[in-house]
Amino acid sequence: MTPPRSFVGTLTSHSWLARFHTRALIFGLLTLLFVALALFPQRYRAAVTLTPTDPQSLGLSGALGQLGAINNVFGNQAAVEVALRVGKGVYVRDLVIHRLALGKRLDMSNRLELHRWLDKRVTIRSLRGGIVSIEMQNRDPKLARDVVAAYGDAMQEQLAEISRKQTSYKRKVLEQLVNEASDQLEKAQAVYDRFRLRNRTPLPALAVEAVSSRIPMLESAIKAKLISIAAARELYSDNNSIIRQMNAELAMLRQQLAQVRATNGNDASVGNNATVGEAVATSSQLFRLEREVMVARTLYDSYLRFLQGTAVEDLTSSANVRILEPPFIDTERQVWWPALAAALAMIMLWLSIEFYRLRPPLGARLEAEDRYVG
Repeated sequence: MTPPRSFVGTLTSHSWLARFHTRALIFGLLTLLFVALALFPQRYRAAVTLTPTDPQSLGLSGALGQLGAINNVFGNQAAVEVALRVGKGVYVRDLVIHRLALGKRLDMSNRLELHRWLDKRVTIRSLRGGIVSIEMQNRDPKLARDVVAAYGDAMQEQLAEISRKQTSYKRKVLEQLVNEASDQLEKAQAVYDRFRLRNRTPLPALAVEAVSSRIPMLESAIKAKLISIAAARELYSDNNSIIRQMNAELAMLRQQLAQVRATNGNDASVGNNATVGEAVATSSQLFRLEREVMVARTLYDSYLRFLQGTAVEDLTSSANVRILEPPFIDTERQVWWPALAAALAMIMLWLSIEFYRLRPPLGARLEAEDRYVG
């Protein structure tokens, strides 16, 4: 039983491929045709290269850091992947179609067909080093250059729009935080001012220090008064009016010292007659109120600084993409690879037929012998 023929065997068995010059003419012409289609009509490659950037690479990291605007709006996401996704999006293609009036230039009225045309012919890919390349091959070099240029501008505009939307959301949050911090600061300052008015002193801290300094002053006055009394007793008796007056003054100083050293003060007031207990209670409340005012003012200043940074982020939103190479036409001659692959396929098929004829398989030889015997 004769085995089934292969594809090459089927072609070889045809009579119109029996002669070598016929095979050479057929496959040679087909090969030349595909090679000509690979080179003609001439195709042009237009390209533009860009790279996503951030404010740090613009030399603004110091200024933006002081304003709290140093972080990238895309967070930890890879900027190149975001740029690729944006470049392949529908919105970018819509911008390209609108700006180039592509429907009139290509004589197409269907928006979906225009999107398919761009999606098929424009290649957006990432290169090493975080570089994004936008490429297009077309017979019209001006159209190809205009398309890749429009793609670069549309990608930059869309990324800037994303940055502005993110900054707008951030601004709304910061405005709310600033308002809340302002209210908190106002309330803390009002409580602190009422405390100062209640104690009848503009600077309660200095008044507390004055209470603390009264104790050593009274102790020094008592020691000095004791020395004066001892010296007066050398001249006068204890019943003398001078000695009695000095003793009365000494008793008054000791009474004042005892009052100042008292620790049972409940009225948190600061004055000339304030005690240690009152001073401690007053200082504790004073430090608490000062901490509340300081915390509220720190929060307000921080949120306000971040809010000011959003204005700088808006200014730098359009600087999120750097154009490394403006739109250009590649100087190398472009080849239509499908036609070249078809030419190589014709050559391989021709060689396969010639090899088949030189060394046919056993089944083909048996079939030939049967026909010869018959």
